[in-house]
Amino acid sequence: MKFRRTLIGSLVLLVLIVGISVFAQVNRPYRNGTVWNIAFIRMKPGMETAYLNYLAGQWKTNQEAAKKEGIILSYKVLGVEGHSPGEWNLMLMTEYKDLATMEANEDKADALAQKMVGNDEKQMQGYKDRSEIREVMGDRLAREIVLRTKK
Repeated sequence: MKFRRTLIGSLVLLVLIVGISVFAQVNRPYRNGTVWNIAFIRMKPGMETAYLNYLAGQWKTNQEAAKKEGIILSYKVLGVEGHSPGEWNLMLMTEYKDLATMEANEDKADALAQKMVGNDEKQMQGYKDRSEIREVMGDRLAREIVLRTKK
């Protein structure tokens, strides 16, 4: 009976050791990259130029200031073809180093917006004015997956 217990105990220990060594050898074929905040916008019919003027002006100025302050890494505007009248046709993408940095810089970003755009009342009026030329269809946070070369 004692031999049987010793044998079972030895087998369990062996399985654990093998399992741990196999787990330690597992390499993820990727690493986490930067984080993107993506807004999906539908420019209202006939208002494309008006909204793109806003993006090329105040929005771009704010993004460049945030980039200079180290709040964001980069930004992009992507136009897409809509397949139906109610679909989004523009993506506004803002890149952050990671989620922790994005969250840690919220107060700094708010202060920058106050400086660049104005007080809360002025910012809310801007949102209201833009709602006449575009509709925000939604937004997402996405993490870039950087693939590694498999060995």
